[in-house]
Amino acid sequence: MSVKRWMSRIAVTLLAGAGLVLANQPAQAAVPDRVGFALWSGGVVSQAVPAGTTVSPVVPGRWLVKFPGQGISGGAVHVTAVHDALSAPNGRFCQAERWGMDTAVPPNELVWVACYRTTGVLDPVPGFSVQFSASSGPVGGGLYGYMFNTATCGVASTYNSVGAGNTCFHAGAGLYSITFNGLGTPGPRDGGIQVTAVKAGMPARCQVASWSSGPAGQSFRIMCRNHLGVMTDTAFTATYQFKRSLYGPAFPPSRFGYIHNAPGVGPATTNYNSVTGSNGMGGGPPVWTIKYYQLATSAPGNSQATAFYTNGDSFCGLHRPWWSAGTDIIVEVNCFDTAGNPINSAFTSSFSSRV
Repeated sequence: MSVKRWMSRIAVTLLAGAGLVLANQPAQAAVPDRVGFALWSGGVVSQAVPAGTTVSPVVPGRWLVKFPGQGISGGAVHVTAVHDALSAPNGRFCQAERWGMDTAVPPNELVWVACYRTTGVLDPVPGFSVQFSASSGPVGGGLYGYMFNTATCGVASTYNSVGAGNTCFHAGAGLYSITFNGLGTPGPRDGGIQVTAVKAGMPARCQVASWSSGPAGQSFRIMCRNHLGVMTDTAFTATYQFKRSLYGPAFPPSRFGYIHNAPGVGPATTNYNSVTGSNGMGGGPPVWTIKYYQLATSAPGNSQATAFYTNGDSFCGLHRPWWSAGTDIIVEVNCFDTAGNPINSAFTSSFSSRV
């Protein structure tokens, strides 16, 4: 379906449902106001910001992540499965279910995560990488924005680093067109994008289907599906970065990067490294290996991956936890079809350090 029009600027709204705690952006201005991320793998929490972040099993395949002291209204969450589908087929996928503040003082941010098999059954086997961030107020240097959209394209939480409005148009079942207005670049495709399905109690996943960059902003077509590959309406988050970290700030942190697999390395303007200028990528299905040159430090970091597939259903994850090789960060990405079989899919990858 071709989208002939875009929604006009949408005001930030309140969403009262599915236990979500959401509201307008906070009065103070910061990028970010709050941040938390963690890697859950082998039953162990690592790469955690802030220190003391916990992951608690709720039922097999569902977890509660607590980011201490980071509670705030709004924000956006991203989740990526970490699963070796070669030794334990087939591919799995993870999603956010909801997030919000608790009543502690200061409040903690709570994020519910669920992971599924392609049969639609909750699965405790995969690990996952999770990130939460919330920002407010304009900021110079690079471009950054996020939005959390309801299943019908109401913008529940939004941020735009130049202060323009982000918009969402519901083009059909599971089909969305979103624009980060004012985040202009030369085009035709610049920066990086991450997308995560948000749905409680039912499996869902989202992919990027098209991407257009230009002086007016960044436009994307998003496709969301259930575990059977059927186009399905669902809430989702989307975060755009251009020479900024995935959680918002830049310099500091001084070590972050992103890359677009087209397949094969995408346009030079979608391959950015804050230290060396660009990243390396090799391999191919079933596993791509990305070298984020000179981004390794002793500080925690976080990596996310999103499928970019125009011709059908695809989902991507991390083959195993990222690691340091000398001064480089190594990230391995795998992508799958509806049944969880490895395929040659395009994707976007991002890595951000805390420093």
